[in-house]
Amino acid sequence: MKNLKSKELREKSVPELEEMLLQEKASLYKARRDLVFRQMTDTASLKIRRHNIARIHTLITEKKGGQA
Repeated sequence: MKNLKSKELREKSVPELEEMLLQEKASLYKARRDLVFRQMTDTASLKIRRHNIARIHTLITEKKGGQA
C-alpha cells in the first residue's frame, strides 16, 4: 500500500475521488479482516490506508466548496 500524494489527488475529479474512497475503504476492511485472522503482519498499512481515506475526504470537501 502506497501513500497517496495530495498533488496527484488534486488533479482528479470528485467522482474519481469518490470511487477511490470506496476502494480505499474496501481495502481497509479487508486488511482489518486479515489482521484478525492472522493473515497479515504489516500493521503499518492500516495507518496508511486510514490517512489516505482522510486525505481523500478532505479533497472531496474542498472541491465541493465546503470550506468554512
